[in-house]
Amino acid sequence: MALTYTPLCEFNTPAPNFRLPDAHGTFITRDMVKKANGLLVMFICNHCPYVKAIQEKLVSTSERLLKESIGCVAIMSNDYLAYPEDSPEQMLTIAKSHQYPFSYLIDQTQEIAKAYGAVCTPDFFGYNSELKLQYRGRLDSARSDTSVSNPIPELLNAMSEIIKTGKGPITQHPSMGCNIKWKADTRLP
Repeated sequence: MALTYTPLCEFNTPAPNFRLPDAHGTFITRDMVKKANGLLVMFICNHCPYVKAIQEKLVSTSERLLKESIGCVAIMSNDYLAYPEDSPEQMLTIAKSHQYPFSYLIDQTQEIAKAYGAVCTPDFFGYNSELKLQYRGRLDSARSDTSVSNPIPELLNAMSEIIKTGKGPITQHPSMGCNIKWKADTRLP
């Protein structure tokens, strides 16, 4: 597991389209999950300790964003044959046990992770109503430290600003987590 930080936000980059299955085999597209005020695309997985540490916050943040008409979706792009804890069966278990309010999709070819430029789990991409990138940062100021009391909810604050102005904050702090587990034939250049 290599600790990886996300790059800076490339403002106004369009959200790549996708058509990916969930663990039940139901295909979901970008346009099916976007909502009137925008879209949050999260690259997560089951085995990453950084994702495990923020599971409850992922759920509560997504629930709040959904109420504010921001669509939310999670994508698992790891090579689950090499990392069986990230298998579709385990995805179902995790989604059910944490009561994910968002679709949890499988990017088996890893093409969508490459299209977005995802580098780690968790990796957050916040889009405005025009599906232009406005946030590429961390969930909150605690990162994965569960002992921090009253962390600043940076993702939630950024998405609220995006709803009001269509633009994300200029200052954004990178997310950090485990690198995406690329298949030997799909690594980023």
